[in-house]
Amino acid sequence: MAGVLSMILAGGEGSRLRPLTEGRSKPAVPFGGSYRLIDFALNNFVNADLMRIYVLTQFKSQSLYVHLKKGWNVSGITDRFIDVIPAQMRDGRRWYEGTADAIYQNVRFIELASPDYVCIFGSDHIYKMDVRQMLDFHKQTEAHLTVSALRMPIEEASQFGVIEVDRDGRMIGFEEKPDKPKPIPGEPEWALISMGNYIFDADVLCDELKKDAVNEYSSHDFGKDIIPKLFPEGHVYVYDFSTNIIKGERQATYWRDVGTIDSYWAANMDLLSNEPLFSLYNRSWPLHTYYPPLPPATFVDADERRVKITDSLVSGGATFKARRFLNQFLAIGVILQLGRISVNLLF
Repeated sequence: MAGVLSMILAGGEGSRLRPLTEGRSKPAVPFGGSYRLIDFALNNFVNADLMRIYVLTQFKSQSLYVHLKKGWNVSGITDRFIDVIPAQMRDGRRWYEGTADAIYQNVRFIELASPDYVCIFGSDHIYKMDVRQMLDFHKQTEAHLTVSALRMPIEEASQFGVIEVDRDGRMIGFEEKPDKPKPIPGEPEWALISMGNYIFDADVLCDELKKDAVNEYSSHDFGKDIIPKLFPEGHVYVYDFSTNIIKGERQATYWRDVGTIDSYWAANMDLLSNEPLFSLYNRSWPLHTYYPPLPPATFVDADERRVKITDSLVSGGATFKARRFLNQFLAIGVILQLGRISVNLLF
C-alpha cells in the first residue's frame, strides 16, 4: 500500500462536548473506559495495513499528542509512520478555515510523498471499517473521489451531508446539512448521508485544493465546496458502508457520531448491551490504544457494605470500596470510596 497516503483530521474543538473538551480536543476525549475517540479511525487504517498516516491537529492538542506519542509510535519502521502535524500557519498567519483548508495548508506533505491515492478521514466517530475495501471500490470505478455513506433516519439527516446516487453508485446530488433532506427514492423515512470519509486521486485532490484556496467565495470545506464542485463532472462515486465486512463481526452496520453529550453517552451505553453491535473483543480486528502502566482494578468491602458491580466496564487502576455500580463505565484510574469519586488519570 505504498501508493496510499492517509490524513486524519483531528483538530476539532468539540464545543458541544464540554466539559469533556475543556482541556483537550475532541479526538482526545476518552471513550469506552480505555480508549480515545481518535483510536477508532487509527485502528481502521492500521488493521487495513495502511500505515502512512498524518494526523492533523489544532485545538488543545497536547493531550492528543501525548496519547499518540505513547500509544501509536511506529518510528523506525521503513516507510511506515503515524506522524502528528500541528497547525503551523504555513499559508499565512491564520488557523485552518475549513476541512479542505486544513489539507491545503499541508499539501506539501502530499506532494513529497507522491501517493496515487489520499485517504482523508475524520477522527471522532465510533465504527469499524476495512479501508482497503473502500479503496478497491475507488479503483474499480476509476473515481476521482469516493465518499463513504450510510443510511440515516430522515429526521436525523439534516446534521450531515445528504447524497443522491444513480444505479452505478455515481453521486448525482449532494447537499451539506440541508433543512429538508431528500429521502432515498422509494424510502421516505431514510436518507443517504456522508460519513465524512474520502478517498481522492492524489493529483485531483491537489489541483482542487489549490483552486479552492484562491476562491474568495469559498468556505474551504469538503462538504460545502469541494464535493458540490466535483460531483457534476461525473467522477464522484459513493461507497456503501453497509457492504464493508469485518472478520468476526456481526453483519450489522454500526456508526455513531458522538458530537454531543447525549450521543456520546448513548454510544458508551451501547457497549453494555448483552450482544453489542460494536465489540471491543474481536481478536481479528484488535482495537489498539495507549494503556498506562497501572495495577489491576481493586474491589474492597467495608464492614457490612459490599462491592456490587453489574453490567459495567471497569478499566485498570480503578479502585472500589463498598460501592454498588450498575450500567456504568469506570475509566482508567478512577477511585470510588463510599460514594466519593476522585479524578481519573487520563490527561
